[in-house]
Amino acid sequence: MEQPCTFCITAVQDNCFHHSQNFLAIYNLAPILQGHSLILPKFHCSSLFELSNSLLAEMMVFAKDVSKLLMTVFESDGFDWSLQEGTSAGQTVPHLHLHIIPRKPNDLPQGEEWFTKVAENEHELLDSLHRKRLSIQEYNEITERLRIACLSSMGHDDPK
Repeated sequence: MEQPCTFCITAVQDNCFHHSQNFLAIYNLAPILQGHSLILPKFHCSSLFELSNSLLAEMMVFAKDVSKLLMTVFESDGFDWSLQEGTSAGQTVPHLHLHIIPRKPNDLPQGEEWFTKVAENEHELLDSLHRKRLSIQEYNEITERLRIACLSSMGHDDPK
């Protein structure tokens, strides 16, 4: 029996802190840096090439809005976006997802960048099970903090 997609599981989707019509934002359970979040389709989709141009546009606008929210909440002055397409590029979950990583000056040791970790060590892959994970309590607290920030900055609708 084939295992269900990690990102299609209801429990994962219920933990979103913001959503659009077709996409949702979740906090990464094993963040590389504080604020590391993911944008993913609400429906199963394994490749960027499966999206229509209108869905791709919705995803990018949504990712822009989420990036702005993350920069505010985590007091950063920049961000990285990363999308791994295919196993050769480091995609470890076969569901399209865009990583958003808020950045601050000197948030990593001098000369070290998060994206070089992918090539350096298999244990540092963006979705690796080997990275330190947040406790359920830590994860829920951050998600709730982001939901509240979303409500206050983007209107009064339920962020789910």
